[in-house]
Amino acid sequence: MTAPIPGADGQSAQPPAAQHYTVAALPPPPEGYIAPGMPGTPVPDAPTRRRAAPRHRPTTAILTALLATLLGGLAYGFAPLRAADTLGWLAIALAGLIALPLGRLGGPSRALPPLGALLAATALLLGQLTQHLRQVHADGPGPAGLLHDTLATWHADLRPLDLAFYAIALIGGHLLTHRTAARP
Repeated sequence: MTAPIPGADGQSAQPPAAQHYTVAALPPPPEGYIAPGMPGTPVPDAPTRRRAAPRHRPTTAILTALLATLLGGLAYGFAPLRAADTLGWLAIALAGLIALPLGRLGGPSRALPPLGALLAATALLLGQLTQHLRQVHADGPGPAGLLHDTLATWHADLRPLDLAFYAIALIGGHLLTHRTAARP
């Protein structure tokens, strides 16, 4: 394709003259009309990507929380025996370990936060019993038997601070389950 050369086809090299058109007056806008972009104009909602609603599986949540209770209690119980006095504060970690799958998988159910509290206290109890079982096994069981000696040493070793740890596990299990279930 070639560009035309001015003057080659009989046209002059001067720019074309401006042409004038007349425009009819616009009709007045209807009453209450606000032009787009003016103050007071409603802004359309931005298109958002809709996420699929999470499927809540309470049975899977409870089974996972039971497994977390067992594993958390055993991990608590198999900690070094010399650190047994400082482990009570890990009750909140046990509560979080149980509450996370229970709340996330189970969803906002009224039955799950109390279950999370009971499972957190159960994990703490299982951990303490495992510690005492290890201690009795290391010392050698008495004539009454391993289980009886374990429960007797656990009962004799209970302190008021242990009750505080159970309270921390109960409250933490309930609150953390409730908060993880309510989170989007």
